[in-house]
Amino acid sequence: MITAYALIILPVITGVISLFISSERVRRNLLIIVAFIHLFMSILLCNGSAGELNGIWIGLDALSRLFLVITSLLFTGSATYSMVYLDKHPHFNGPAIAGLRMPGNSNAIFAACMQLFLSAMSLAILSTHFGLQWIGIEATTLASTPLIYYHRNRRSLEAAWKYMIICSVGIALALMGVFFLAMATSSHVHQFTPAGLSLFSGYLKVEWLKVAFIFFLVGYGTKMGLAPMHTWLPDAHSEAPSPVSAMLSGALLNCAFLGILRIYQVCVAVPGAAVFANELLIIFGLLSLAVSGIFILHQPDYKRMLAYSSVEHMGILALGVGLGGSAIAAAMLHAAGHSLVKASLFLLSGNVLAVYASKKVEDVKALLKAMPLTGALWLAGFFAITGTPPFTTFNSEFAIVRVALQSGSWKVATLYLLFLLLVFIGMLTIFMHMCFGKKGEQEVDGTAGESFWQILPPVVFLTTALLLGLYLPDFVRNTIDGAALLLGGKAL
Repeated sequence: MITAYALIILPVITGVISLFISSERVRRNLLIIVAFIHLFMSILLCNGSAGELNGIWIGLDALSRLFLVITSLLFTGSATYSMVYLDKHPHFNGPAIAGLRMPGNSNAIFAACMQLFLSAMSLAILSTHFGLQWIGIEATTLASTPLIYYHRNRRSLEAAWKYMIICSVGIALALMGVFFLAMATSSHVHQFTPAGLSLFSGYLKVEWLKVAFIFFLVGYGTKMGLAPMHTWLPDAHSEAPSPVSAMLSGALLNCAFLGILRIYQVCVAVPGAAVFANELLIIFGLLSLAVSGIFILHQPDYKRMLAYSSVEHMGILALGVGLGGSAIAAAMLHAAGHSLVKASLFLLSGNVLAVYASKKVEDVKALLKAMPLTGALWLAGFFAITGTPPFTTFNSEFAIVRVALQSGSWKVATLYLLFLLLVFIGMLTIFMHMCFGKKGEQEVDGTAGESFWQILPPVVFLTTALLLGLYLPDFVRNTIDGAALLLGGKAL
């Protein structure tokens, strides 16, 4: 229990301290130390070395184990990448308050908010109480908004406001869902947790439960990036610093997805509500795939292209859960694969942006020649994110379409494959232009964007995604299968 609370409290303490540290080096070293300590404690907690955790407020099950390790791993990689990233981007110093320059130092705010962001995500993942989880997910919005505004220009300000306003509306709807879920309970329910409600599912009021699921899906679906509530996502991901974009896409979206999974965990215990929830998830999943495919075609901005790719993969997750059976386990595997690959691509996009000084696809050519390491990893990331074997995303996407065909959902399977093909064509055009396009008149020196710390995190993430596609260790398989069983699904 102490370890779980430390995962939440430690980043808050060190984040506040970071605001008052004047030394850039000390501040960044503290960020790295916290990242590795958090990862170490997360592993201890998830493998049982830190004891059992099964409270009515904070708890740990297969679902939280999966997302906690992913979040901590991505944060460690993003923090490591930030050591070099912050050197290459100017920071701003505002007027001193009480002799302190911390309110205006953008790097101090970056380090502090990154750690507060980690704390909020840890709270959202470890929370078993629906109300406490809502607080954690709301806190992620407050902690990450200043990170999107890091560059302090007009576009980043617009993106930050758009992100905060739209996600706040979504979170407000999710809070209404919490209230409606409370109305679905009876005096027999003593714990407002997924396990507590599922245990007394026979006493739940089905109609109120359905209404609650709608509000959870629309509310948390806004934060998750499901279409048509995704409109904040392309702007925020495009304008945020690359390590922040990696966390937003690879970790934050998973936290919102987990919020939907918790109410779904209750719905599967009530047959009428389960069918209703599955249908809605399939509809939103296919819609997200369709929207992302349309916007990725001829997308002029490669960071926005990656953002729309996140909308696509959130649709795949929703579709997998909606199909049920072993597709739920495939969706859990896909969540892990997508997080690793998308985080690596956003970090690599930071390398490209540092050298080419443009986010336009047409301005980036001959990437393989100008930046050999980044170009090779960028191309590998394309194959991974589009579900090409032997990456783990291929196994998960194939498992989902297999379940759709086995269950007789031919229309769903056809639309699913069609939208995946549309996305593949759009991304192929962009990646090929960037990697193999002819050089312009001005030579580009890419050595400045390929330091060891800029390459290491993407290499680790992509290698992990590759290895999980070739072989799934027992502890990973057991966690994924356990998460699927909690949601009424089957093992892989």
